[in-house]
Amino acid sequence: MKDFFVNVTRYPRYLIAFSLGVINSVVEPLARRRSNPVTAVALVGALISGLLSLGLVLRAMVTTAPLA
Repeated sequence: MKDFFVNVTRYPRYLIAFSLGVINSVVEPLARRRSNPVTAVALVGALISGLLSLGLVLRAMVTTAPLA
């Protein structure tokens, strides 16, 4: 039974490590390009539009539509 709980505790650590690795591999190339002002504005615009889109999709998923 002890081995079971040891294995269960490994999954959150794996998820965190995997997520941080993906975030690092996405952010690192973008961070090198931020010195150009045009690219920096485009990156900020993409970040804002991505967060707005995610928010709208999540709101549409959570809220209930009125019956017609």
